[in-house]
Amino acid sequence: MRLNVSALLLSLATAAGALQYKGVDWSSVIVEERAGVRYKNVNGQEKPLEQILVENGVNTVRQRVWVNPRDGNYNLDYNIQLARRAKAVGLGVYVDFHYSDTWADPAHQTTPAGWPSDINNLAWKLYNYTLDVSNRFADAGIQPTIMSIGNEITQGLLWPLGKTNNWGNIARLLNSAAWGIKDSKLNPKPKIMVHLDNGWNWDTQNWWYTNVLNQGSFLMSDFDMMGVSFYPFYSDRASLDSLRSSLNNMVSRWGKEVAVVETNWPTSCPYPRYAFPADVRNLPFSAAGQVEYITRVANVVSSVNRGVGLFYWEPAWIHNANLGSSCADNTMFTQQGQALSSLSVFRRI
Repeated sequence: MRLNVSALLLSLATAAGALQYKGVDWSSVIVEERAGVRYKNVNGQEKPLEQILVENGVNTVRQRVWVNPRDGNYNLDYNIQLARRAKAVGLGVYVDFHYSDTWADPAHQTTPAGWPSDINNLAWKLYNYTLDVSNRFADAGIQPTIMSIGNEITQGLLWPLGKTNNWGNIARLLNSAAWGIKDSKLNPKPKIMVHLDNGWNWDTQNWWYTNVLNQGSFLMSDFDMMGVSFYPFYSDRASLDSLRSSLNNMVSRWGKEVAVVETNWPTSCPYPRYAFPADVRNLPFSAAGQVEYITRVANVVSSVNRGVGLFYWEPAWIHNANLGSSCADNTMFTQQGQALSSLSVFRRI
């Protein structure tokens, strides 16, 4: 699948400026390699995924850390191995703490097995776990550029104690996590991020941060960045205009750097569960559509004062191509592991 070069350049010409973080989540690359996947560039040459990413303009990779997963995938050792590969080719590393033994997202925030069930000891455990993981990265010679204290924690973290029916507990837990990073051997310190979903919804962002910060125990000085997920296929209200408005409001109110840390666009979506937002409904489900979509999202982020980055979620996870959506394929690689031409969009955003 190839794009007309002049059309590609035209689609990128309106970009408001280069983003500081141009990234992808590549958490599942080792899982895929163990399953026999071999990645190839757009010309069919087999190369390590990290090299293909660098050659296409990616400068930072995001990777999720699970506490004690049953099969070991995404645990700390897995992530140290992955981060060493990233460092070897000059990629920045963005560590995404899930604070669970499995997926953490708005519908799932299960406390790791064996962790305390009272808030005092849970906060202390969270501090020490985050401190230990940060020090392990430091000991491995890895200096992450970003660390996210939780993944899509719109409904809280470490349930049930950290649900949104107890904002005081959420604030205390986030303070503990932040200081686990601040007290670590990492030097320089990574930027500490808070990450929520539905980045297009200002009401959600305002509700959440107002409640947490009003507790007085999680401080503005405890974190540096606000990350959001932004997906076009879960709601027709998830428009680019709504995203721009929400991010502008967030920066205006709290003054933090903002980034879209999860997004993607399908190359196949025959049976979408929800209507797409009107301002992207005209885009094709193809590599060309991915280029245009990423460009439009990048334009929104870079037009916002303190808008610093965009991360595409798992473009190379070809054995899970729908990536949790109702669309058949949201990856940027073929089922044979060959990069689509859309991957080169990162060179110009």
